[in-house]
Amino acid sequence: MIDPAATAKALIRRKGAVRSRELVEAGVARAQLSRLVAAGELVRLSRGVYSLPGGAKLDADEGVLVVAERIPDVRLCLLTALRLHGLTTQAPFEVWIAIGNKDRAPRQDWPLLRIVRFSGEALDAGLETRIIGGRSLRVTNAAKTVADCFKFRNLVGLDVAIEALREVLRSRVTTVDELWKYARICRVAKLMRPYLEALA
Repeated sequence: MIDPAATAKALIRRKGAVRSRELVEAGVARAQLSRLVAAGELVRLSRGVYSLPGGAKLDADEGVLVVAERIPDVRLCLLTALRLHGLTTQAPFEVWIAIGNKDRAPRQDWPLLRIVRFSGEALDAGLETRIIGGRSLRVTNAAKTVADCFKFRNLVGLDVAIEALREVLRSRVTTVDELWKYARICRVAKLMRPYLEALA
């Protein structure tokens, strides 16, 4: 007979945050999940998503993992992508995701989502795969993220966009050509030009 607590903890240590169906497939009954949460051995992050107790403050990556569990084809963008690339001092409390103009907006109780609508080529351009907590996630690459910040400067702030551009050039995680490519796709080449010329 399996030990439900040990099984659940081993699976969560391996994956970060897990869905209840994964725990059930591993041999932990749904009724046992409720008991493990009541005993303080597991934490229910969101409906059907569990993790290990880690104190009151949850790691920002746990929020990203919960979103990845609940929305399998999620596209992480803007402030969340900046943080994942190490290009900002901001620590967003929301997970920023990109969806198409006509896509239905996902809803969940935790973490908070900041949904940004993209159209045409801008939705899928510049996506790369990142492994976080054992999960494969789609994130806009550094150059596309900077261009997106200029496009959505009213949401993130022009100061954040300029800081991201400065950081991406300083750290050399992308090229000026890549920045121009995504600036054209996002239709912000004219807006970015004076900043790029001043900083490059």
